[in-house]
Amino acid sequence: MMSKERLIPLIVAAALFMENMDSTVIATSLPAIAADIGTSPLTLKLAITSYLLSLAVFIPASGWTADRFGARTVFSVAIGVFMVGSIGCALSQTVTHFVVARIIQGLGGAMMTPVGRLVLVRSIDKAGLVNAMAWMSVPALIGPVIGPPLGGFITTYASWHWIFLINIPIGFLGIYLAQRYIDPIKSDNPERFDLLGLVLAGVGLAGIAFGLSVAGLNLLPWEIIAALLIIGTVSMVLYLIHAKRTASPVLDFSLMRYATLRAAIIGGFLFRLGIGALPFLLPLMMQIGFGLSPFQSGMVTFGSAVGAMGMKTLATRIIRAFGFRNVMTVNALVSSVFLAVCALFTISTPLTLILLILLVGGFFRSLEFTAINTVAFAEVEPAQLSRATTLTAVAQQLSISAGVAIGAFSVESTMVWRGMTELSAGDFAPAFLVVALISATSAWFFWQMPADAGAEISGRKAVDIASRKGEKKGAEHAAAKAASETTEDTRDQRLG
Repeated sequence: MMSKERLIPLIVAAALFMENMDSTVIATSLPAIAADIGTSPLTLKLAITSYLLSLAVFIPASGWTADRFGARTVFSVAIGVFMVGSIGCALSQTVTHFVVARIIQGLGGAMMTPVGRLVLVRSIDKAGLVNAMAWMSVPALIGPVIGPPLGGFITTYASWHWIFLINIPIGFLGIYLAQRYIDPIKSDNPERFDLLGLVLAGVGLAGIAFGLSVAGLNLLPWEIIAALLIIGTVSMVLYLIHAKRTASPVLDFSLMRYATLRAAIIGGFLFRLGIGALPFLLPLMMQIGFGLSPFQSGMVTFGSAVGAMGMKTLATRIIRAFGFRNVMTVNALVSSVFLAVCALFTISTPLTLILLILLVGGFFRSLEFTAINTVAFAEVEPAQLSRATTLTAVAQQLSISAGVAIGAFSVESTMVWRGMTELSAGDFAPAFLVVALISATSAWFFWQMPADAGAEISGRKAVDIASRKGEKKGAEHAAAKAASETTEDTRDQRLG
């Protein structure tokens, strides 16, 4: 029978795969959905942004909710809420119905991601956490890649309704497995709920995430986008002031005192910002610039997901051999190089070569995600795990929104600089270079971690301790021998 160290990560990964895939699968199906419910694809983009808005608002409440009602219960309920939203999307007859259903999906997704990670760190011993996180990071890599081609395939050969209905059997299976195999762990002394903090943080994160998400997509006038970002920033500043005065903030930034968590959040934000733009830029370049169909471009970009899967069996060994700091620093630079290489793709570049580069790049990106997700909890105390998972989930959500915004802004800036009115393949190269450079800057923050960061998790600590014990034993032996020789010399002198 499969061990808990393998089964629980797969249960969490299945639910997160459903959420990650659903958030991108809709992109290629918008025209068909819009035609069916009698609206335009541009108007229906509100469905995407409303989902991101819901995520930003409800993620801060996930930590307290898990402590109060138990991570297993909240995780199962989150899957159920996501299923309800999925059914609502499939049955929608108007734009309003569809947007409301997407908001309900966002509520479920906001709880699934951080609480799923909390289930792992509370259920798996630290020694097995690297391997568990390696499997849990698969959905974040595969979902955005497989979503567009799957959405195009289902819409073309079946009906767009099945994009959402396929979540139902996956969801039921996830709930069953979670209730059977995940322990009902919850806090014995849940903290007081910070309602004012939730409102301030929710408005702040929603304004920033929503503003960044629509920036560059020509959905709203720039004045409204600027207002959203300003309101969001002001609200977050007010929240930071409020958080210093409360004992149980919904977003506990005091945890940034831990070097490993600080590096995972700041460095991870920059790394994900660059890498997060890839699923947005690459399909657009291949479809608009190279003339490929959504399904064809999706099959090419799927190479990065294959590379990610190939890394899973090696992540633990690599991190144990070289340590978190060395792996994360060097690998951030290597991953950024593979991201920058995408700027060299042209319409004449063989698809086989593109697929190979994406496959190898996916290997290194997946290794980095695994290391970031794992080392974040290396120093966090058990009582602080729920706060830490909430904080990392917020940073991850903002980084993805920012990555898409910067990618879109870079492409539009290139068009203006070149004096072009229509998008072409040549407009994407500078964007890849910009996001690759941003991603590479994360290496500096990873290098600031202690040399033995996460040693207990990586397994290097045991080796080091054994080595130190051997050295100590050798030193003690040498000291005893020297003392013995000194005693013998003294005795000889006395006898002489």
